[in-house]
Amino acid sequence: MRRLTQPYIALIHASEQGLAIEPQPYLKLAQELRVSETYVMTQLQNMLDHGLIRRIAAVPNHYALGYVANGMCVWNVADDKLDTVGTWLATQAGISHCYRRPRRLPEWPYNLFAMLHGKDHDTVRAQALHISTQIRQDFPGILHDHDILFSTAILKKTGLRLRRP
Repeated sequence: MRRLTQPYIALIHASEQGLAIEPQPYLKLAQELRVSETYVMTQLQNMLDHGLIRRIAAVPNHYALGYVANGMCVWNVADDKLDTVGTWLATQAGISHCYRRPRRLPEWPYNLFAMLHGKDHDTVRAQALHISTQIRQDFPGILHDHDILFSTAILKKTGLRLRRP
């Protein structure tokens, strides 16, 4: 594994508050660092390739976009089909992210999680019902149950932060 070099650290510090929302966010970052846009993109790709960072992602503020009903839909899916259903689920409209989690039996039988967003709770419930129906049709016998947990607060989302010397 590669180590964090000073150029990597400078790039991380410069991008800690997120990339600019504009057509060329890497160019703006490059200008701030007084390097080329190609350099920034190459260094970020190197950090991804060597496992120094996991991803570069957009984190939308769903509330600002009018999506005030955010529900984590949880499914109890047969373990041997979890990857298949999870891969399918990740392609569905309205899902911002999904992932597996271990069951905590007997209280918590769910092992597949997906975040749904809507303008109201009824819209999210309808999305979850549609997706659950589709799972039952496309993957018979492997969906045992599902539920929805609605958000009650906005959590602060931040990216990588390094302690400054």
